[in-house]
Amino acid sequence: MNRAADAPASAALQVVLAAVNAAIYGYGVAGARLGPGPRAAAQQTWTELQAIRDDLASMLAARGAQPTAARAAYQLPFPVHSPHAAASLAGYLEDRLAAAYLGLVALEDPQLRSWGARQAQACAVRATGWTGRTTAFPGLRL
Repeated sequence: MNRAADAPASAALQVVLAAVNAAIYGYGVAGARLGPGPRAAAQQTWTELQAIRDDLASMLAARGAQPTAARAAYQLPFPVHSPHAAASLAGYLEDRLAAAYLGLVALEDPQLRSWGARQAQACAVRATGWTGRTTAFPGLRL
């Protein structure tokens, strides 16, 4: 593997990893304020994000890059004191994740491009479930 040629992929994967780590933290906060049904959905996403985090760490290690560690805490974009605010936070996190995944779409590696597009689409669907809306992604058909 040509490490110099793979630098853009490693950088993009680090951006996604940072967004996933922030989302794991944020889903923990949101889950504490959600009712039982939505809390179960948040728990499922939280668990899926942990698996994705581990996959990203493996992808980075395979490219010879050291995965950036998660922070102990993250600054939330707004206070989360109600179920409505928690759902808004989850939608916000999904929009941020989708934007990070779209950074993979411009890479040369067709597998990373495809994976990034599928993940961005999944984020858009989840964001819509949380808030009833999502950000439009030109060129990506839902």
